[in-house]
This record gives sequence, structure tokens and C-alpha cells, in this order.
Amino acid sequence: MEISGLISAVVIGIVIGVLGRLALPGRQHTGVLLTIGVGILAALAGTAIATGLGVADTGGVDWIELAVQVALAAGGVAAVERLKGR
Repeated sequence: MEISGLISAVVIGIVIGVLGRLALPGRQHTGVLLTIGVGILAALAGTAIATGLGVADTGGVDWIELAVQVALAAGGVAAVERLKGR
């Protein structure tokens, strides 16, 4: 992976993490860096899942891939919130 790919993964991870956090109801007490980390992992895992399903590279915006990434980010933020609450 090239440096431009890593930079774009971080930027996309930030956006995915924020969208995942917004998808959850109520207030989360998870920090910004942890949310970004969850977003990056969700973006990478969502891309892998979308590739496995064959919907990663479509002609336009990859809405299914984005939905998978946001769902994973929301689940990740919720899981971190639960683990942090213990």
C-alpha cells in the first residue's frame, strides 16, 4: 500500500467513524482518537466485506460498501462504549 492509500484510509476512517457515531442514539463518551481508530478499522473491514460480496467497485458511488462501513463503525463504537463502561 502506498502512502496516498494510507492517507486516504485515515481520512475515510475519520468520516466513517463520525458517521458511525452519529448513527447511534444518545451521547457516547468515547474519545475522538478511539472513534477515528474504530472508523479506520471499520472502513478497511467494510471494504473487505464489500469486495467479498462483489459490490466494492461499481460504476458510481459505492453505497452498499459505505452502508457496510458505517454499520461496522456504529457497532464498533457501541462495543467500545460498552467495554469502556465496565
